[in-house]
Amino acid sequence: MKNIVILGGSYAGVSTTHRILKQATNSTPFKITLVSPNTHLYWNIASPRGIIPGQIEDEKLFQLISAGFDQYSAGQFEFVVGYAESLDVDAKIVRVSNDIILDYDLLILATGTNDKEGMPFKGVGSTQATKDALHGFQAKVAKAKTIVVCGAGVTGVEVAGELGFEYGQTKKIILLGSGPTVLEGSPASVSKLSTNSLEKLNVDIRLQTKMTSSIQKPDGRQELVLSSGERLFTDLAIPTFGLVPNTSYVPEKFLNTQGYVVVDEYLKVKNAGSSVWAIGDVCDTEYSQFLSCDRQSTYVARAISSILSDAKIPPPYQPFTSKFMGFQIGKTSGTGHFGWFRIPSFVVVYLRKTLFVERLLTTVDGSQF
Repeated sequence: MKNIVILGGSYAGVSTTHRILKQATNSTPFKITLVSPNTHLYWNIASPRGIIPGQIEDEKLFQLISAGFDQYSAGQFEFVVGYAESLDVDAKIVRVSNDIILDYDLLILATGTNDKEGMPFKGVGSTQATKDALHGFQAKVAKAKTIVVCGAGVTGVEVAGELGFEYGQTKKIILLGSGPTVLEGSPASVSKLSTNSLEKLNVDIRLQTKMTSSIQKPDGRQELVLSSGERLFTDLAIPTFGLVPNTSYVPEKFLNTQGYVVVDEYLKVKNAGSSVWAIGDVCDTEYSQFLSCDRQSTYVARAISSILSDAKIPPPYQPFTSKFMGFQIGKTSGTGHFGWFRIPSFVVVYLRKTLFVERLLTTVDGSQF
């Protein structure tokens, strides 16, 4: 019996677990233990729209993970609610909160990232903590008359677009960007289209400006000190920059200087032996995006299924060499690019109009894999 431990209950961990259980049907007996601090899968892809009250029901953002694995025998799968606390690759042991010790033969690190400022664009811990943070934020958005979005990257543009679409006629929406354009580093055509779309939604874009500090005022408002020296008063400031990898349990020797897990061409953790992989946001290969995460999940599931079946190991993983992204700007506009090729807006809007919320249930129950 091979013990496979997968750390992380977001898309990377859940999808990889289903893929192995479905693919390795005629193989060495095995059991997968999935460890996660959250009982539900949070569809954070839709969070820029989810922070606006009344837009997306909780049921379309959160689904119970364990229910999706009832189809497998108890001997094949176990779900453990907890945090990974330490990893010993020599002893092949993971220590989990609540004094749980898990032995493994094969291990996948899929613990992802969290938002540096604790915004509900990522999970903030347990499912209940994330729901509470999301609901609290929705209440702040509803009450605010002036909202400042700090950071003009993809998340900032998406958030400003959603706010502008819903409240552009009734609230003051300001987007701060530290660079000379929104989406700095993207093709000029993508930046220009994004700027035009935001301005049509009455978003006030202020470039080469960033928030340096924030002061909470007695009346509940915030006083933002900007890099220009200007002071800006707002009811709500939304920072949209900075992700922190969830790697506190990983020995430092396996991390890069930013705290991400270093992997080789097979997505195996470098210098951790032949039985530890890292996928998704937590690893240092490719950009942090859904499509990359899905490709990595597919690859590692196939590699582990091959090991269990004594089959030939897949060739090295081929990461995207060009940056790829697609994003909404409100409900009727969007753009994206692959490398320096701009993806037509109508394609992005058509593909992302629902922000893929219909895939949450099929991810949790594994029917899409």
